[in-house]
Amino acid sequence: MTQKSEHFHGSDLEKIEAIYHIPREEITSFAANVNPIGISPKLRATLAEHIDDITGYPEREYTSLRKCIADYVDTDFKNIIVGNGSTELISLFIQILKPHKALILGPTYSEYEREVTLAGGTSRYYRLDESRSFSVHIDSLSKQLTESIDLLIVCNPNNPTSTAISRSDMRKILDICKENGIFVLVDETYVEFAEDLHTITAIPLTQFYNNIIVLRGISKFFAAPGLRLGYAVCGNRDLIKEVVGHQDPWTINTLAAIAGEIMFTDEDYIAETRQLISSERERICKKLDSFRDVNYYEPKANFILVKILRDDVTAMDVFEAAIKKKLMIRDCSDFPFLDNRYFRFCIMMPEKNDELLAVIEELLG
Repeated sequence: MTQKSEHFHGSDLEKIEAIYHIPREEITSFAANVNPIGISPKLRATLAEHIDDITGYPEREYTSLRKCIADYVDTDFKNIIVGNGSTELISLFIQILKPHKALILGPTYSEYEREVTLAGGTSRYYRLDESRSFSVHIDSLSKQLTESIDLLIVCNPNNPTSTAISRSDMRKILDICKENGIFVLVDETYVEFAEDLHTITAIPLTQFYNNIIVLRGISKFFAAPGLRLGYAVCGNRDLIKEVVGHQDPWTINTLAAIAGEIMFTDEDYIAETRQLISSERERICKKLDSFRDVNYYEPKANFILVKILRDDVTAMDVFEAAIKKKLMIRDCSDFPFLDNRYFRFCIMMPEKNDELLAVIEELLG
């Protein structure tokens, strides 16, 4: 068995295989937050037809891909920059902005703080209030958005809490940041899973504010983390130009660029994904409502944060009970402000969801 201090991320299947002696292909990862349907059928059927395209370089400015993304998110393609996953774009924008002090809404993804540190800046956290179900209190946040802060980083919906900031509240935040010269980096990796996507996404605000950057990718919703394709939407053309100027040429390979154009137009796949996540999210939450020893926070994304209400059961206990069934959850005790009472799991296909719920029920039901 593993040491109790060990933490596994959604991509750590090799470590799980080595420690628990379970073939990685037999593990169902509830920790990776990836669309359980898999890749777009339209992509699967047509990508092979483009294999000969790898004999040439990709289009240097990726204009065709950017126009396809622009149609998908309803914006001007000139406001879009593409990159080798959203991770590259997070790094590039932070390198260009060079924040001396960033404010990060947390608990959240650790990569933001890492990139700020690598750029020579420091970070502090605005602690999302558990008593308010990890939602943002605008008046409280505004007190920390002073001239000493030059970058605000928001994951929306947030990982791991699955909570979200509405676009109307994001506008209020942007107004405060504008007054104090603060840029706002919004990571919308999970927004396409949200029931009320159009009341959450901040992309329309990029038309009116020059201090906001919205990031998205294809790793989670489109189940294609291996293609490494991300994009950012920003109405500040000078900033876009500066970022592009620091970006390596041909950062996205030919097949990834072609794949992006295909998957963004697969409307049946997009609709099927949203229907599956919506129905299973509702069903799972109703089941969790019947469990005595857990609390969960209303999820907006495709994953649910759960708090254990017993002192004799930890997130690692749940992890180990689940992995014995070849089901992998996420122990969240290494996130800022969380401890060993918290775990997260994403929504998979119904039969697998039932298997995991049975494990949780046995321990905490």
